[in-house]
Amino acid sequence: MNKTVSGADEAIHDIQDGMTLMLGGFGMSGLPENCIAALVKKGVKDLTCISNNAGVDDFGIGLMLKKRQVKKMISSYVGENAEFERQLLSGELEVELIPQGTLATRCMAAGYGMPAIFTPAGIGTEVAIGKEVRNFNGKDYLMELAFEADFAIVKAWKGDTMGNLVYRATARNFNAVMATAGKITIAEVEELVQPGEIDPDHVHTPGIYVHRIFQGVNYEKRIEQRTVRKRQ
Repeated sequence: MNKTVSGADEAIHDIQDGMTLMLGGFGMSGLPENCIAALVKKGVKDLTCISNNAGVDDFGIGLMLKKRQVKKMISSYVGENAEFERQLLSGELEVELIPQGTLATRCMAAGYGMPAIFTPAGIGTEVAIGKEVRNFNGKDYLMELAFEADFAIVKAWKGDTMGNLVYRATARNFNAVMATAGKITIAEVEELVQPGEIDPDHVHTPGIYVHRIFQGVNYEKRIEQRTVRKRQ
């Protein structure tokens, strides 16, 4: 089954105001740059975005925050975005901070068809307020619900027209787990090939999870914090 679309604009054409989106990436690595640019151009708003972090001021989800397109962020780490901080402190943006492992596992649960998980992370903190706690073998665990996302938007290094995906190095991050978890999964790739050109043993995300795929363009692949060793 050929799942290719012409580009980012076609891939996100039916994303509407008020929807919930998962966006892959970790820091600046593995961001679905083309789809984010298309969402900014489309101007869709009141979005709930599930992402490990919120980009930086002029890149990634930070571009959507700048245009006031995001109503709520569900994230783990948000410390690199001044505009995010300003909107949070002013009450313009609703934020749910989640332990990173819990964020990943709630994505995984959605992909596996599990309604909830139990985790010790967050017990005894504000994270646990209003949530069910159960005791297993003498230890308390917090019940966290699987995410429900209208769309999962991911970026891979290589994919074929049937939607099979291969990620490269650290860009694998949240992309692989989110790709399984959206009602509709959109994948943008650096290289789009024909079925059979990817060794089945190398596939990270089977095409059964992917609904739309296209070859992206003009990737910046920014480095969030460039650290170099001083010369002697």
